[in-house]
Amino acid sequence: LEETKPPPPLPPYEVLPTEVSMEEMPRSTTVMVEETQQQQSPPPRDHLVWSLFTTLYGNFCCLGLLAFVFSVKSRDRKVLGDFSGALSYGSTAKYLNITALVINIVIVVIVIVVVSLVAAGVFRQYQSHYQPPYGYGYGRT
Repeated sequence: LEETKPPPPLPPYEVLPTEVSMEEMPRSTTVMVEETQQQQSPPPRDHLVWSLFTTLYGNFCCLGLLAFVFSVKSRDRKVLGDFSGALSYGSTAKYLNITALVINIVIVVIVIVVVSLVAAGVFRQYQSHYQPPYGYGYGRT
């Protein structure tokens, strides 16, 4: 069941006496002020969430922590209305995040290559030590 709201009350009006005409009444002026919406550019990004994840999961040489500090500074500047300062701190945080991300990707690739090379070397060494001298181990036929 939907409840309907009553319409808002009308403003109070006074009935004019019959002997008074509208021309004799004082004129009032109503001024309407409209705010113009200017095309404002969106506020600069602070990259706070990206910096938080970089701090938690890829904090190589404290780059993630530095990025997080610059992101917080950028957000503070944005709240204060200093968009140029926020843009500066935000771009610094972005570049620190990118640097930490690239270093982490390089480290992961190096670890994968080293582990695969070590595993391939171990298997090759295992096969050469335990392979029977005559074929598949069934002896000479």
